[in-house]
Parts: sequence; structure tokens; C-alpha cells
Amino acid sequence: MEFEKLQDIIADVLNVQKEEIQPETTFVDDLGADSLDIFQIIMGIEEEFDIEIDNEEAEKIVTVQDAVEQIQNKKAVE
Repeated sequence: MEFEKLQDIIADVLNVQKEEIQPETTFVDDLGADSLDIFQIIMGIEEEFDIEIDNEEAEKIVTVQDAVEQIQNKKAVE
């Protein structure tokens, strides 16, 4: 469930097809995201899932799977 919602957010911010977004996909190398794109994606994640990702954790997000794990970890804590 998190992955599908995350696909929507990423596809919207980066204007890519959802099919291009897989768990192992990297934001920078595979999708060409820059720091502003990543910031917008993280803001979208925070809004969609009602969580907060601090800067230190955000810097560790390299792949789509990293983002899914952050979401799952945050939701488990709540």
C-alpha cells in the first residue's frame, strides 16, 4: 500500500510513468531527481502518510525502497 501511494507521489513530482518506479529505483541516478525534487517528494510523503521525516533520515533515502521503509518505520512508532 505504501509503495503504490509513493509511486503516485514520485510520478507526480518527477513527471515520470508509475511503471518506471520500482523498489530498487534510485531517485537521483534512475529518475534524475535533484535536491528540490527529493524535498518535494518527502513533503508529499509527510502529507500523504501524516508523518514527519527529519533531515538526517531524509538524507538516507536513496532508493524508493528506502522511502517505503522510512514510512513503515514511522507508522510503526505512532
